[in-house]
Amino acid sequence: MPGHFEPLTGGGAAVALDDVEISIIRSLAVQLLELIGPGPGAEAPEDPLAELFAEGPSEPPADPVLRRLFPDAYSDPEEAPASSAEAEQRRAHSAEFRRYTENDLRAGKRENALGVIRSLDALAPVDEGGAVLELTPGESRQWLGALNDLRLAIGARLEISDEDDTDLLYRLPEEDPRKPMVLAYLWLGGLQETLVSTLLP
Repeated sequence: MPGHFEPLTGGGAAVALDDVEISIIRSLAVQLLELIGPGPGAEAPEDPLAELFAEGPSEPPADPVLRRLFPDAYSDPEEAPASSAEAEQRRAHSAEFRRYTENDLRAGKRENALGVIRSLDALAPVDEGGAVLELTPGESRQWLGALNDLRLAIGARLEISDEDDTDLLYRLPEEDPRKPMVLAYLWLGGLQETLVSTLLP
C-alpha cells in the first residue's frame, strides 16, 4: 500500500501516506483552490436562482495553468483552420461554450479539491507518523479529478505538452530548480494511475 492506492473490499481505495506526503498534497490542493477562485456569488449568495443562470467568462483565462484546466472547446492547437472565417467561427463557438459551462466546471474542480483537503484533515495519525487514507468510491472519483487537475497545473508550469516532454523530466539534473516540481508531478501521476486501477471493474 505505501505510495500507491489499493482497492478496498466493497469498493473504494486506500493508500498509506506519510506526514510529508499529506502536507504536499494538501498544500497543492489549497493552491489549486486559490487559483480556481471562489466562484460567482461567493461573497453575496442572496439569490440562488440567479446563480443558476449566471453566465461565465467568454474569453480564455490569461494564466497558462487556467488555460490548461479550462481549454477552448472548439480549438485544436495541432490543426490550423482553413481560413480566418473558420478561425473566427471557432472562437465564437468556444466563447459561447465557455460562457455557459466554465462556472460549473470551476465549481466541480473546487469541490474535488475541497474533498481532498477534507479527507486529509480527517485523517487519524498512526504511531510512526503518517496515516492510511481510506476513500469511498465517490471520494475516489473526487480524488481522481483533483489529482488530474494538479498534474495539469504542474504540467503547465513545467511546459509539458506531450509524452516526450515527460521522458525528458527523468533526465533533469539534480541541481535543476524544476526538480522538486518534477518529482511531485511524477509522484502524483503514480498515485493517479493506481487510483484509476482501483476503480476499474
